[in-house]
Order: sequence, then structure tokens, then C-alpha cells
Amino acid sequence: MSSPAPHAAPQPCPAPHGGAGPAPARVPRGRVVAWAAWDWGSAAFNAVMVTFVFGTYLASDAFGPDDRGTQWLSAANALAGVVIALTAPALGRLADGTGRRRLWIALTTGAVIACTAACFLVTPEESMLGLGVTLIALGTVFFEIASVHINAILLQISTPATIGRVSGFGWGAGYLGGIVLLLIVFVGFVSGDDHWFGVGEERALNIRVVALVAAAWFLVFALPVLAASPEPPAARGADGSPRRESLVESYRGLGRTLARMWRQDRLTLRFLAASAVFRDGVGAVFVYGAILGTTLYGLAAQDVVLFAIVANVVAALGAFAGGRLDDALGPRRVILGSLAAMVVVAAALVLAEGTAAFWAGGLALCLFVGPVQSASRAFLGRLTVPETAGEAYGLYATTGRAIGFITPALVSAALAVWGDSRVIIPVIALVLLAGGALLLGVREPEGPTVAGARPGTGPRAAR
Repeated sequence: MSSPAPHAAPQPCPAPHGGAGPAPARVPRGRVVAWAAWDWGSAAFNAVMVTFVFGTYLASDAFGPDDRGTQWLSAANALAGVVIALTAPALGRLADGTGRRRLWIALTTGAVIACTAACFLVTPEESMLGLGVTLIALGTVFFEIASVHINAILLQISTPATIGRVSGFGWGAGYLGGIVLLLIVFVGFVSGDDHWFGVGEERALNIRVVALVAAAWFLVFALPVLAASPEPPAARGADGSPRRESLVESYRGLGRTLARMWRQDRLTLRFLAASAVFRDGVGAVFVYGAILGTTLYGLAAQDVVLFAIVANVVAALGAFAGGRLDDALGPRRVILGSLAAMVVVAAALVLAEGTAAFWAGGLALCLFVGPVQSASRAFLGRLTVPETAGEAYGLYATTGRAIGFITPALVSAALAVWGDSRVIIPVIALVLLAGGALLLGVREPEGPTVAGARPGTGPRAAR
């Protein structure tokens, strides 16, 4: 645990979100549902636009030979990752200072929806590839910034006794929303020859219409959180007055926060480092899962979408169950147990052959993905308070992006040495083990640390 803060006179501050202090009043269930609806709707961008439908469209030969679309998409996403890493914490801190989180969610979510709808203009011509990848990259940046503020709301719609299950409910809703929308667009506009509303396939109209459907879907399900979520108290400076900063001043303040965390709050820093590593390994399960299924275990190409649907159902169930275990056992135990289970399943998959083995092993891995993601978000929520949650989750996004190169780099190196795609599985297991080992050095959170409270406030300062 981090060292205590210097003793100071107590000042008024919000009740801690962790174990210290009285539990806040019961949160209305409608607020939780409205918050989770954003996750449900956000699958329109993640699952439909980036992964399964529009991203695949941009990677097709309609935009040029030699995997040009894939190369441009990879480059644009890499650039988006850099922008997110450099801006997320400062923008989160800026929002904390205003206390107007709903406004930031509205602006960033609206930008994602606009980028999604504009993808309708991307006709299958080489000259339109730049527009397509730019819209996806911009949408990714705005999506991640919006997610910072959505994650920060978690502290206002949960209590110390329910933060795990509320986080799991949100993750599960995201998985299920992706399934429902994928089924809608697959049946209505992707599969077969006759599409809904007489939409044809000339100039890829059926795929471009999916962008409009996805934009409308996200818009409808993003509205409830804007109406129902409470606004946090504005963050205050050391003198107790409301904090009003420019963007440049937010970067300076972020630097001071990191310096203070290094001196007084190593717990949060260790968690951010550990979670970045194991989240990279968890993300690789989805990135390489379909590839390994088709190239190594004989999964038919037409069964990839079916596997994706079942995998998302399983991951959602895991997130729901993991959230309840989080509240009962603590997020650290849930994460470590899930990571250990994933490593065991990966070891079994290395030795296995055939499609049945892939279905069993792949779905077992997905079962434990949800608990890791949900408990990781809840773990950080126990280390901060609503006034500084934007900055905290901004750092969470930044560390994840900063370390996101580890698994792809190791996979590339391993393939260059062994030349067998089966080596991808132990590489992922190695990254999961590394993240788990780092988490072993992080103690279970007991409440917000000094980085999550004003100087001289919070449980440690009062001791």
C-alpha cells in the first residue's frame, strides 16, 4: 500500500468510494440502466464499424490491391492510439474541473455518431479509402475520450458494495448490444441477395447503409445517460476553490498529479502498469481468435460470425457473473483468478487439434475475458473519487494505449522465429502471465488514494 499522506487539517470532501467512510445512499436503478444503455449502443461503432462490417469493407480489394486497405487502416488506428494516449488524461482532468461530464459525453459521442454516419459517403473507389480510414480513426479517438467520461460516471451510479456488479452489467450490456445489432445488419443488409427496404448492392449501398443504421442505433441508446446521469461536483484546487484550467494548465496539473502519485500513491501507478499489460493480452484474444480458428483449427469462414455471436454471449455472461464476484471477493482476486484460468485454457489449446477443441477452448477464454475487463474498471474506481475520476480513467486509457504494442510485437517476433501460427497462443499466455505477476504486487484497494483526493483530504490524511 502506498505511504500515508502528510498530516493536514481535515477539509470537507466527498465520501470515499472505497471501504472508508459511510456508504452512500442507494443509487436509483434507472440511472444504472441509462448508463449501461450507452455501452449497449456503443457496440454500433466497435462491433459493426471497426471490426465486423465496415472495417472489413475498407480492407477489401474494392479500395485497391495489395492489402492497401488493411495497411491504411492499421496506420490510421496507430495514429489514433497516439492521439488518445496524449490527450485522454488531460481532457479527463479538464472535464473534472468543469463538473459538466454530461456535456463532454454529448460532444464526444455526437462526434462518434457523426463520423459513423459520414461513412455512408465512402463509396467503393480507391480515391475514397483515405476518407474511410480517416473517419474510422477520428471516430476511434472520440469514442475513447467518451469512454473516459462514461467510466468516470461509474463512481456516481454505484456504491462500494455494488461497483463490481454495476461495472459488469455495463460490460455485459456492451457485448449483448453488439450481438443484437450484428444480427440485425447481417440479416437485413449483409447476407443474401434481397435486403430490407429494397436496398441494393450497387456501389456497396447495402454496406454503406449499415453506417446509417449504426449511427442511429448509437444515438438512440446514448440519449438516456445524458438525461439520467448525475453531474459530479467540480474538482477543487489546493485552496478549496473550484478548479478552472485551460488545456495547457490541465497538462501541467496532470504532471503534478503523476509526481504526487509517484511520491504518495504507488498503488495506483502499479495497478495502471499491471492492467495495461494484462488488458493487452486480453484484447489479443479477440484480435487473433478468428485468425487462429480458420488457419489452425479448421473453422469454416462462414462460421466465424456464428462463433463471434456465441463468444460475445459467453463474454457477457462472464461479465455479469464476474461483477457479482467482484463485490463479494474483491476485484484483485477476480482478475488474478480469471487470468490464471485463461492461461490454463491457452495451454490446453496449444496441445489441441480440430474445430471442436477451438470452440470449447475459445469460448472458455471468452468466459473469463468479461470478468477481467469489468473488475479492472471497478478496481480503478475504488482508487479515486468522482471529482477526479476523469483524470484517473484518462490515465487508464493512456497506459493501455502506450503498452498496446507488446502483444503484436511479440507475436511478430515469434512468427519470424518459429513460422508457426500456433506460437501465437503461448505468446498471449505469456503476456497474461506477465500482467498477473505485476498485479500480484498490487494490494487490494481499500478506498480512494491520495491521488484521488485533494491534498490533505481523504481517509489517509485523516489518520
